[in-house]
Amino acid sequence: STPSESVVQRQLDAYNARDVDAWVATYADDAQQFEYPSLLLTSGSAQLRERITARFREPNLHARLIRRIVMGQVVIDHEEVTRTFPEGTGKMELVAIYEVRDGKIATARFMFGTKTLDPKT
Repeated sequence: STPSESVVQRQLDAYNARDVDAWVATYADDAQQFEYPSLLLTSGSAQLRERITARFREPNLHARLIRRIVMGQVVIDHEEVTRTFPEGTGKMELVAIYEVRDGKIATARFMFGTKTLDPKT
């Protein structure tokens, strides 16, 4: 695998392990996350840490990689994420576009797909 792919895979593994420090370490100190194409979600390590710490509180959180495309510094992941939404548990498809610089994720852009809630029991 390429260095770009390796850091993105470490990020995914840390996400699924709910390891805040390991996850933040895959991002550059001044990294930014966007809702595709340009809505800024987080900027810098402190905001990244704050956002992911809240997300990691979801007990069922898991990202399943469906497909990955790697082209140089760009890694595009198509994932299915299991989450606890305000309206209940369920799954959501997303596409993440990571740009890697100097071995760290510099920007991540997320395209959020359809949300499917689990049937109420």
